[in-house]
Amino acid sequence: MIWFLYALITAISVATMDMLCKRVMAELDEYLVSLIRWGYSLPFLLLFFPFIEIPKLGPNFWLSVVILIPLEIVAIILYMRSIKISPLSLTIPFQALTPVFLILTSFLMLKESPDLSGFIGIILVSLGAYLLNFHRIDQGVWEPIKAIGKEKGSLLMIAVAFIYSINSNLGKVAVLNSTPIFFGVIYFFILTGALIPVVLLRLKGDIVQVFSRPGSFLLIGLFSAMMIIFHCLSIELIEVAYMISVKRSSVLFSVIYGGLIFKELNIRERFIGSAVMVAGMILITL
Repeated sequence: MIWFLYALITAISVATMDMLCKRVMAELDEYLVSLIRWGYSLPFLLLFFPFIEIPKLGPNFWLSVVILIPLEIVAIILYMRSIKISPLSLTIPFQALTPVFLILTSFLMLKESPDLSGFIGIILVSLGAYLLNFHRIDQGVWEPIKAIGKEKGSLLMIAVAFIYSINSNLGKVAVLNSTPIFFGVIYFFILTGALIPVVLLRLKGDIVQVFSRPGSFLLIGLFSAMMIIFHCLSIELIEVAYMISVKRSSVLFSVIYGGLIFKELNIRERFIGSAVMVAGMILITL
């Protein structure tokens, strides 16, 4: 059951990283924090380089990475913007839509179709999204749905979920043409390098801000590296579906952080809604 512990550490690392990023974005640009999120993980990832076996790369590895990188850059910037402008408890849960979108993209890209549990999962994810704003039902049965459209951060995270559904398939191709831990580590070095010119353009060359809070940034980098490494370790010990099911619990930890750290409102109903969405994600994943 060591894989379960690794997957749980991955989930907690994701939620903690999001919480720390939101805290520093009270004063910093989301483009800058996007670079910090991955860039500061590199010193920690370097420690694992001597233990990573370089596999023989398949013919589609680099093609997948080349397509992945620009999509990932757009996704991470939208992701950071989302949690900057809106509550964690109203943004992070919409990551649950990734496996819903994945059903569509997997069918188009890999010719995979859902079974009965997948369809039930879609219903649960939809119900959970409705429950996130359940307190508005006294204003009308459609108000919880309308509330999603009024929260810009939620809409941005829905866009991120769609991009991640594409990236999940491309990442799967890259892993099949390498190994999970090799791809998981080397990918973020390439991503960071690609992010640097984007951030330089955004900040008009004022890259000094990247070093303005080394303590806080290194903490973000530590949890980022933990997420990457423990994700890869657990993936190599158990089937992907089981690992991802545990990793999805990061949504619940994010909602808890929203209530404890940022004093967000209506946490109980958002936790219940998020739990229903996680249950739906698990059904779709399995």
